[in-house]
Amino acid sequence: MPRVGLALGSNLGDRLANLDAARKALGKIAVAGEAILGASTYQTEPLLCPPGSPFFYNSVVEIAFAGGPLELLELTQSIERQLGRSGTPERNAPRTIDVDLLYFGDRIIDTENLVLPHPRLGERRFVLQPLAEIRPDLILPGRTRNIAALLEELQSDEPPLIRVEACDSRVSPQGTNP
Repeated sequence: MPRVGLALGSNLGDRLANLDAARKALGKIAVAGEAILGASTYQTEPLLCPPGSPFFYNSVVEIAFAGGPLELLELTQSIERQLGRSGTPERNAPRTIDVDLLYFGDRIIDTENLVLPHPRLGERRFVLQPLAEIRPDLILPGRTRNIAALLEELQSDEPPLIRVEACDSRVSPQGTNP
């Protein structure tokens, strides 16, 4: 059963509640009985967003998933819609929830709709730092360095992340700490 990593972000509404709702929804599609790993939540400045965009809350989760990558993409997009994300023509516009696939086991995928591992994962502190909490030794397909090393070597203009909420690395399928 492949382990898949997902980045969560929210910069509209009750950001903590939005992330919690996304975690719960992901718990419902995860393989029953398999560990769900969850990182702390961090406040981050918006990158490449329209001027005046609110700060984000970001986190990362890892689940076991029984389906395929495109099925998971459809499910995560459905979760986003259910949680109030609306389609907007403006790129990187503020949003109630963002669920991005980071990796899908050892698969390398390069299609029009999905590229995995996420092509900018290694460039983003707001993804690497929480991912390093739960999977520091993970080496992504096509890479030679683990997540902890990628974070340590990161050259980024991003300001330091601010931890908003600590999370046990394991969460129940309902998305709450055990």
